[in-house]
Amino acid sequence: MNDSKKTISLVIPVYNEAQHLERFLQLIDGIELPCAKELVFVDDCSKDGSAAIIKGFAFKSKVQTVFKPVNEGKGAALRSGFAVATGDIICVQDADFEYDPRDLPTLITPLINEKADVVFGSRFKKNAPQVHRTFHYLINRFLTVLSNFASGLYLTDMETCYKLFKAPIIKNIVLESNRFGFEPEVTAKVACLKVRVEEYPIAYYPRNYIEGKKITWRDGVAALRHILYFNFVADKKKFFAAGMPKEYIPQSSQWL
Repeated sequence: MNDSKKTISLVIPVYNEAQHLERFLQLIDGIELPCAKELVFVDDCSKDGSAAIIKGFAFKSKVQTVFKPVNEGKGAALRSGFAVATGDIICVQDADFEYDPRDLPTLITPLINEKADVVFGSRFKKNAPQVHRTFHYLINRFLTVLSNFASGLYLTDMETCYKLFKAPIIKNIVLESNRFGFEPEVTAKVACLKVRVEEYPIAYYPRNYIEGKKITWRDGVAALRHILYFNFVADKKKFFAAGMPKEYIPQSSQWL
């Protein structure tokens, strides 16, 4: 049971997940969180019937759906989901079983209790179950270290799916990346704000490409480019919309 007056929106991009989507919907719809939840599904023009499964499921939770007419990628799907989400807290949730939604209460609690403004779930902290594939592990660790040097944040897992934000923060970050560049982009932009960022361990059960994993080595190369661009090249004055609460914006000439 939850006793918080806050609501969390789980923004869930979906692309060709029909093989296991029914089971995932049952899990995410039924899970108990420490606050009320809203499920925001963004189907990114799936070709395998995923959209029909979402439309036909008998949800008990509050649900919003976006069905995109053209496939654009995870980052674009998240932008669509963030735009319609109504929760006080907004969380990125993948539509598979690599991440365990039963970790969500731990990640949500600091935001409910006003102890944090942004929370990352880390696959690389050592007090949660972890099973990694060597190549992806090494690439993720390398990209996180590079992101840390560039942004000034000290994270153990920049590329994690589980990122939770107070809604006024993520709704007023101007996001550009259409694919998996969302991860380094949003990290770089969060690092520019006066916000409290916390990181908690999560379980991780990676799937392979046969099972539907979509990120490839090309996305790793793109992530490297995004880290360099958003930390060193991009115009920081364009990172945030006019609605960003003033208490989060540093009082520095580069933002004026």
